[in-house]
Amino acid sequence: MSGFNKVVTNYDEALAGLTDDMTLIVGGFGLCGIPEGLIAKIKELGVRGLTCVSNNAGVDGFGLGLLLEDKQIRKMIASYVGENALFEQQLLSGELEVELTPQGTLAEKMRAGGAGIPAFFTPAGYGTPIAEGKEEREYNGKMHILEESITGEFALVKAWKADTMGNLVYRKTAMNFNPMAATAGKITVAEVEEIVEAGELDPNHIHTPGIYVNRVIKGTFEKRIEQLTLKK
Repeated sequence: MSGFNKVVTNYDEALAGLTDDMTLIVGGFGLCGIPEGLIAKIKELGVRGLTCVSNNAGVDGFGLGLLLEDKQIRKMIASYVGENALFEQQLLSGELEVELTPQGTLAEKMRAGGAGIPAFFTPAGYGTPIAEGKEEREYNGKMHILEESITGEFALVKAWKADTMGNLVYRKTAMNFNPMAATAGKITVAEVEEIVEAGELDPNHIHTPGIYVNRVIKGTFEKRIEQLTLKK
């Protein structure tokens, strides 16, 4: 990786600098659009005490669920965690700290963090345990609570295509939390299906500009289906 070329050739390079007790912003929605290879490498590295910010916590044995197996995650900030039995077990036993956040609020926390906005008011969560201890204010006859934005030492995202300068294009449902997550990391690493030369992507179709991206690696993806229902 040199100059404007942000491509790295291995996962050790991609995650260089990742250490214990860091905060990771991780893209994906369910199992769609998750940086599978980067997560697997984190398990191999054995870093611990992590705070992971993601829409979900993967499933047992896949996605962020891999990091729960060795208790590498200390705190999970997420909005949906219903597919992971190990997550439930660690939450109930007190081994895992969990901060449940409304999905739209979580997305805005990432977006605001990337935009340098420290906090924002939202009506979501008012009158619920989510609002406990937070500033409340009325706007246009409706009560809102103050939510702080969020950033991390690393942001890990998955994209369809990247060019060598780090410009990213997402595909279909992977265009979920990934664009916001990509802006919220001090070091953003994109795992992608295809890398092309600079100038080959249509500028009108770029979702994340390369200015937000520090490293790009070509991965291979299982693209596992989270729930499969077959017609009899």
